[in-house]
Amino acid sequence: MTVKTFVFDAYGTLFDVHAAVRKHAGAIGPDGQRVSDIWRAKQLEYSWIRALMGSYSDFWKLTEYALDYALAAVPGADPACRDQLLEAYWTLDCYTEVPVVLERLRANGARTAILSNGSPDMLQAAVDSGGLSHLLDAVLSVDAVKTFKTSPPVYQMVLDTFDAQSRDVSFQSSNRWDIAGAHKFGFETVWVNRTGQPDEYQNYPPDRVIGDLEAL
Repeated sequence: MTVKTFVFDAYGTLFDVHAAVRKHAGAIGPDGQRVSDIWRAKQLEYSWIRALMGSYSDFWKLTEYALDYALAAVPGADPACRDQLLEAYWTLDCYTEVPVVLERLRANGARTAILSNGSPDMLQAAVDSGGLSHLLDAVLSVDAVKTFKTSPPVYQMVLDTFDAQSRDVSFQSSNRWDIAGAHKFGFETVWVNRTGQPDEYQNYPPDRVIGDLEAL
């Protein structure tokens, strides 16, 4: 194994962003998946717009704003579920293969970390809930640099933390736009394409495409 530092995006890569809505699907109503899709799309959109404007806001606040929009945009959804959904987002399920993959990497001498838009409190809650704390050398939040992916200072945090060169880092994400940003920065990139999405950002291709992290 030539690469010694494996860095993972959190939401959608290690943790299932749709788990919160799935947990309360019966209370939300038949349009739960639509709520979840809009919630996630707006959460990301708000982070990109904030980064472009240079107007940083804690990712938890963006998550709240995005949910408010999603519930308003889907008339059939019960807005009374708002607090339950937000509470569930703190303890999203991690994908089943995640602990085994992290254990395997560390057994082979690799360093492991999370690099995420999430706020420190959000990430710590998710890591603790998933029982992953002992399997990670670092949990890096964009809060330290007050901007969001795909801004280069976010990826630079990895090099500063591990005193590494970009070519020595393998970056894993389920978000194709995140892979594009990490590729441009110089990381080796692995796109975790869990849902079989078509490729995009052709000028910034991933080094590998896998269906889940077990393929690492």
